[in-house]
Amino acid sequence: MSLFPTAGAKLYIGRAKAQKSADFTEADFSSETWTEIADLENLGSLGDTSQPITVAHIGYPRERTLKGVRSAGTMEVICSVNNEDAGQIAALAAEKTKHDYAFRLVLTDAPETGSAPAPSERMWIAKVMSVSEAYDEANNVPKLNLSLAVNSNVVKIAATTGD
Repeated sequence: MSLFPTAGAKLYIGRAKAQKSADFTEADFSSETWTEIADLENLGSLGDTSQPITVAHIGYPRERTLKGVRSAGTMEVICSVNNEDAGQIAALAAEKTKHDYAFRLVLTDAPETGSAPAPSERMWIAKVMSVSEAYDEANNVPKLNLSLAVNSNVVKIAATTGD
């Protein structure tokens, strides 16, 4: 197991992307144009959860739980407000539409060996549900809070050595 820091990770927004009935694959994002969202402070969480389905039968003393549809939830991203950042501007524009957008997270776990090491990545589509500013206390900078409602599976691409 190799530990790595979140510091240095990069989040990108792509173009509007339609949902599909099957899971997305890496190839579905190969022609995407990416714009980095800068000044990240917190990336929140990302991953599937199955919705519970419960049933209580009269003849059984215990409620039964089944797994229903999966949801990757809402990723809460926090940035320092940067009115000149193209990625933050793109996220603001995406919030004003009803479309899903492609997102890409590049982590910091590239191997230290190999001819062209590359870090692992995550890609998915999401609706930008909200974009709000938080001003907090005096000894702080304004924050841009992005709520990304994930509407697909999360494609995981492993880190590689490039060999």
